[in-house]
Amino acid sequence: MKLIILGGGFGGLRLARKLRNRPGFDVTLIDRFNFHQFQPLFYQVATAGLDASNISFPLRKVFHNAKNVRFRMAEVQQINGAEKKVITNIGTYDYDALVIATGADTNFFGNKQLMDHALPMKSTLEALQLRYHLLNNFEQAVHAADSLQLQRFMNVVVVGGGPTGVELSGAIADMRRFVLPKDYPELDFNNMKIYLLEGTPKTLGVMSEKSSAQSRKYLERLGVTVLTNHILKSYDGKQAVLQNGEIIDTATVIWAAGIKGNVPVGIDTALIAKGNRIIVDRHCQVQGLKDIYAIGDVAYMEEPAYPHGHPQVAPVAMQMADMVAENLRKVEMKSGTDQLEEFVYNDKGSMATVGRNLAVVDMPKPKLHFGGFFAWVIWMALHLMLILGVKNRFFVFCNWLYNYFTKDQNLRLIFKPDIEKNKENLKPMQEVNRDNNKPVADKEEGELETVTPVAK
Repeated sequence: MKLIILGGGFGGLRLARKLRNRPGFDVTLIDRFNFHQFQPLFYQVATAGLDASNISFPLRKVFHNAKNVRFRMAEVQQINGAEKKVITNIGTYDYDALVIATGADTNFFGNKQLMDHALPMKSTLEALQLRYHLLNNFEQAVHAADSLQLQRFMNVVVVGGGPTGVELSGAIADMRRFVLPKDYPELDFNNMKIYLLEGTPKTLGVMSEKSSAQSRKYLERLGVTVLTNHILKSYDGKQAVLQNGEIIDTATVIWAAGIKGNVPVGIDTALIAKGNRIIVDRHCQVQGLKDIYAIGDVAYMEEPAYPHGHPQVAPVAMQMADMVAENLRKVEMKSGTDQLEEFVYNDKGSMATVGRNLAVVDMPKPKLHFGGFFAWVIWMALHLMLILGVKNRFFVFCNWLYNYFTKDQNLRLIFKPDIEKNKENLKPMQEVNRDNNKPVADKEEGELETVTPVAK
């Protein structure tokens, strides 16, 4: 079986690893980057807590001993289901089976102004650019011309009260407490304001009531101004205008309010659901398309426990990959479609960290809730286990130990990347126009990002 996997994230990488050195499979993994990115720790890269190389792992190295897996760094331009071909910028690939695991990207809900001025954080490059932007603002603040300009450089607005927004707000608050006053003694960081905007009544809305309440309490203890039931209307790079008319002067708006699936061109628009996700059946097969599957954030599946689709988190992608790997083995062995497994998501729990010694954890079976230092230790241990590569785990652990005891980081370097040149690399697969199958800016309502889960 000639199998092509699009995407080297949690789902695509898991599937390729499950099928490596399996007789009967010739696997080609295609991704626009040559490394796997550990997304749950992007916020630590953005706040100078970790180096980008610590949470990235070369995809080719994963398959050093795999005789049947090849990697190609390429941009997918189109899928031709009728001819069973994947067209990329480096050539065309034939397949017997295709698995789309392209993940999700930032959803600005069609707001062009936010696309131009707000900062997303859905890739390693974006996390690094956010770090450079934050540090450069403080360099500018040192010689600000007036008090308004000074306040604008120091204020930070984070939009979205999901795990990314909560974790990022807490990390920036920790920087304000422990690091920035020593780096910039000329500035009074009592005047630095960190705002977290959330359109719903609570933070971490998909978690338990206890976790939502605790996360807000922890953030406010760290000095973050939490504004629930507040929606950002517009942002021009200098002023963030809220829907109620309130104005916040800031040079930094970080967008963590929504995500949308990366759907490749060639998928029928009738098969695309809310949030730009591909509709699949219980076998992860795209409806009406034989031999094409979708897993992870880009897949929309309804099952009795999740009538509106699964949360867009890593364990869903990995569990889907496990099931698809098993079903593809049966298909390759011609065991019959009646023997194929149906997907049932096994939720192990959810967690989010808020700041130093502060986190929340929810476990469904048995139903338990943890908060504070103990939850923070659990969060660190599980994320350390999930990072790919022994060397990466070692360096992350050493960084965490150093940061914990010194309350400092040594990664506050401003490389001043050429953002214009990087724009092409940062472009995600765009949403498909439902009328003519051409990429357009997203205009549909998407799903709020869900919490970082407990690993299997």
